[in-house]
Amino acid sequence: MSIFVAGLSYKTAPVELREQLAVTPSQLGCHGCRLRIVGGLNEVVLLSTCNRVEVYGVAPSVNGNVKSLFQLLSKYVCDVREHLYVHEGADAVAHLFSVASGLDSMVIGETEITGQVKQAYEAAHAARLTGGTLNRVFQKAFQAVKEIRTHTAVGRGATSVGSVAVELAEKIFRHDLSKHTVMIIGAGKMGEACVRHLAKKGAQSILVSNRSFDRAQALATEFNGHAIRFDDCLARMADVDIVVSSTGCPQTILHRADVEKLMQTRRNRPLFLIDIAVPRDIDPDAQHIDNVYLYNIDDLEAIVRQNVHHREQELALCRTIIEKHTAALLPKLPGEGAAPAPLPGKPVRREHRPPSDGKDDHDTRIQSQPGWLPDSAPAVGS
Repeated sequence: MSIFVAGLSYKTAPVELREQLAVTPSQLGCHGCRLRIVGGLNEVVLLSTCNRVEVYGVAPSVNGNVKSLFQLLSKYVCDVREHLYVHEGADAVAHLFSVASGLDSMVIGETEITGQVKQAYEAAHAARLTGGTLNRVFQKAFQAVKEIRTHTAVGRGATSVGSVAVELAEKIFRHDLSKHTVMIIGAGKMGEACVRHLAKKGAQSILVSNRSFDRAQALATEFNGHAIRFDDCLARMADVDIVVSSTGCPQTILHRADVEKLMQTRRNRPLFLIDIAVPRDIDPDAQHIDNVYLYNIDDLEAIVRQNVHHREQELALCRTIIEKHTAALLPKLPGEGAAPAPLPGKPVRREHRPPSDGKDDHDTRIQSQPGWLPDSAPAVGS
């Protein structure tokens, strides 16, 4: 038996191609079954995220036909060959460990991918698509992830403007945002991202102010907040602890004098201002006022770059952990020549059908795919 992974990711394929192959979580088991039967695989796990689509499989042999598996995932005929990568044996195992731990992600060390890998594995396991090999490999992957998270700093330090803003806010307000009020001025994408991160960390009272009141109401509804008129936002800041401003207005909308009067009303309670607008919305001199914490887009991006650098420095240690777990696992995997597990249903035969009117192209293509090619077929990558 040979373990392999074949896939494409943000590193090898544009989003226009990735989205054609994307599979929703609820369909992972169904598509996995199709891959196993048509591809002649003994075991299979299908992983599909916004940044990658990968097939982890166990087969009697791995050869050039692995590329045809991806045609089964697309509603359209598309050539993915130049975008695919294929790893076998130890390389396949190490690749899974890297993916699951976030080392192969667009943002190094991000943790969301670990949950997505678990979801993919659980879907395949529930559909009885995994056996002794992939069960052991994926369980070992999660052990490697745990060790990497515990013994390295690769996942520490925010790596986006929104998440950096949250980290700063948590430091100022002693890691408890649940009792503090957030206001967003200007409901643009970056401002919305900041509020989304703040809401995830427990901020429960959110005010949204925008020149378009309808847009303010829409965003406020999404976060169970309250919309306020643009002309009323300064007066309402008396009860706000965190302000995220991203209006895109060509002039300053919050001057130092405004903030000084505001702080008198607030009795000098700390005020955290995040100005991610270009040109800036908030007078830079406001940062000199006691208990006012002002950060602009450059401040946040500088912290992002520093955190990314720190994560990259941890990569060598992470790779050492992965190599250790891979070396420990390989001797325990079934060797070449192990008896193949029985496949559900009958083997799929190649069928030749007359041209259709296009309505049944997808089903015709699936039925006409050959099964896993014999050992005499061209090798993977040929």
